[in-house]
Formats: sequence, structure tokens, C-alpha cells
Amino acid sequence: MAESKEIEVQEAEKQELAESGAERTRAQRAFVPRVDIYETNEAIAVIADMPGVDAGSVDITLEQNVLTINGYVNEKRPEGYTLAYAEYRTGDFVRSFTLSNQIDQDRIEAGVKDGVLRLHLPKIKPTSKKIAVSGS
Repeated sequence: MAESKEIEVQEAEKQELAESGAERTRAQRAFVPRVDIYETNEAIAVIADMPGVDAGSVDITLEQNVLTINGYVNEKRPEGYTLAYAEYRTGDFVRSFTLSNQIDQDRIEAGVKDGVLRLHLPKIKPTSKKIAVSGS
């Protein structure tokens, strides 16, 4: 007879971005997108959930080995209606990652589909070099 297993489901609150030294230029709140990170010998894949974000509203920058993702959400409300009650909070998304020197920064690729950002971070191929030894 097969055993039944109970699965515990946990609700996860959206984590709002904590204020840092820099101020945001948009009055809208910002959230830290949840990510999954996968690694192979050749690359690292980062998958970030950013509902309401499309390719035209994502800004990804790389400066001094820090990869910063900004996803901007323009709230859409049905025309002629006013919001009476909301359980879902909307806002922009901001997250930063420090990249190691193993990432080939010139070949990073990104794509967004259905509010999911996918980053492909290829690793630098290790090279070996034979060094000649002289007898003098």
C-alpha cells in the first residue's frame, strides 16, 4: 500500500527593497525579485520572477563586476473602475549580484517572457599554457 505524504505549503510574502544610500527616482515601491540560480561547468543561469515586466521595461547594467537588474512595472487598472480592495501589491523590481572573475562578461545574454527574466552567464573557458624552462 502506498504511503501518503503531506506537503506543507508556505506563503511567501514579497520582500520589499530596503532603503539604501541611493534614492530611487520613481515614487513607486520596489521589490526584490525571487530568483533561482543554476550552474553547469559552462555557465550560470539566473531565473528571476518579475510579474508585470516585459523586455521593454527591464534595465540590466554591469559595472565593476556588479550586475544590477531593474524591472519597471506600470500598473494597469481597468478603465472606469476604482480599486476597492487589493491583496497583490505591485511595484518595480531591483536586485544586484556580484560576479566572479569566472564569468565572461562580454557574452552575458538576457531574455524576458511572461514576467520571467532569464540570464545566461557563460563562464570563461580555462586555458592552460606550457611554460618553457631554460637551463641557464
